[in-house]
Amino acid sequence: METRSAKRKKLSINAPITNEEEEEEDRISDLPDDVIHHIFSYLPIKSVAQTSLLSKRWSSIWRSFPDLDFTTVAALTTTTNPAAAAALTSITTPAALISSLRRRVQHHVSKDAKYADQISALIEKRHSDIRAVKFRAFVTFSTLNRLIRNSVKRNVQELDVEVFTCDYFNFPRIVMNSAALKTLRLKSWHPGFRLPPLQIMKEGLKSLSVLSLSRPILHDSPSLIDLFTNSSFPSLKKLHLEACFGMTHLKIECPALEDLCLEHNFQLHDLEISSPKLEKLRVFSCFDASSNSNISRVKIEAPLLKNIVWSYNAVTQECVLNKLTSLHEAVVGFFVPNEDLNAAKFRSVSNFLTGISCCKSLTLESQCIEIMSKNDRVSMCSFGKLKCLELSTGFEKHNNSALAGVFRSAPTVNTVTIKILGDDKAERRQWNKDLWQSPSSGEERYWESQTQYLNSFLRHLKEVRIFGFTECANDVSLVKFLLKHGKVLQQVFIFTSLSKPRDSLLREKIKSQIMGFSRASSNANIVFK
Repeated sequence: METRSAKRKKLSINAPITNEEEEEEDRISDLPDDVIHHIFSYLPIKSVAQTSLLSKRWSSIWRSFPDLDFTTVAALTTTTNPAAAAALTSITTPAALISSLRRRVQHHVSKDAKYADQISALIEKRHSDIRAVKFRAFVTFSTLNRLIRNSVKRNVQELDVEVFTCDYFNFPRIVMNSAALKTLRLKSWHPGFRLPPLQIMKEGLKSLSVLSLSRPILHDSPSLIDLFTNSSFPSLKKLHLEACFGMTHLKIECPALEDLCLEHNFQLHDLEISSPKLEKLRVFSCFDASSNSNISRVKIEAPLLKNIVWSYNAVTQECVLNKLTSLHEAVVGFFVPNEDLNAAKFRSVSNFLTGISCCKSLTLESQCIEIMSKNDRVSMCSFGKLKCLELSTGFEKHNNSALAGVFRSAPTVNTVTIKILGDDKAERRQWNKDLWQSPSSGEERYWESQTQYLNSFLRHLKEVRIFGFTECANDVSLVKFLLKHGKVLQQVFIFTSLSKPRDSLLREKIKSQIMGFSRASSNANIVFK
């Protein structure tokens, strides 16, 4: 069958060409539809729709355009929408405020109803398949259900929906019947949505490779903790679960899973991950920090895991990390409330650090050094492959032993970055400029006592970066120690803190003293920024 572009090209060859026609030749219109579709994919959908007014040719291109991204027309964000921002706190707000919030949502739903219906009608009139539908709006459940149903009928491959509704809604079951769907992202800002029963979820979505669920309500569905076991989602490669209300236990065993992200699952107590192909893992702000009544546990077995981000999570009482032998990069941070950690949680921190000891790049976020400073039982085994180390700490005098312990555990590290976290209320002892030539301060004496234990560390360290440098005794003593004993040290970058006003003359004197410190490496270069 002859295409439009081929027919036009044939006619143009047989027809005589004048100079005026040659100048006005429309080369873009002669391109195949799929090429023009690819070009349009870089434009906002409003601009793509406007091209339908040019000619019948362009009108047909718009009607067959497969990527319908309506987020460029009306984006739903909590930063620009006061109702959406308020909804995030609806669980703890008084009943009167919730009622007021619901009225505001109803106002936006009625306002967006025409817009949502137009999109649904546009999809319904399509005669060709759709590759992607992306949609953000305040909607009723009936409008949402109709939009999703029409998308599934057109064999949509990627469905990305972020909505704000007046009430809880049920996950549209028609999605479970789609054999074409590869990517599904569903987010409800307020108040959330309920998933179908476990058996229905397991029987559908066999071809799904990407799944993201934000704010599902699981209080009445405890069996859904087994949703991601071996028997379901055989093709799933990427999974994102955010703010799953009522989810206390979670087991992940999807055989093809490569990328897993868990965020803001505060009620989680028990997490078990056993995935033979998992390469990326991000767990952020999870686990219940205030509950001591239930045993909290994490168990991870992922032999191909390359990157792990474990950030701002409450410390669990049990921790088992097995077979993380392929780990390349690890970012670790804990959220610790004011009360002291018990012995089980200190042991859990040690087990976690031991489990990631094969990594080549390690970032220890805030409170890691502080946790190790509080208890000697938190120890680090040798990170024999580690080349890059980054630390964030308040860097007070009582943290020196924990900091030295981390250095001892990194015998072959090349690059160390230290981020000193400022605290306006903390009083840090000023460096005594009159005693800088002899190790008379407590900080200097401590670091000198660690020289033999840090021998391997000092023989491999090449670059040091210190952010938030305050010219206090701790900061200067560490720099002096590294310069004096760093045998292959090449670069020391010092980024001065601007959080507190300093005497510029005193600062320049301390800089001058640092430049005069003895150096074990003749190649050591100091740069102040």
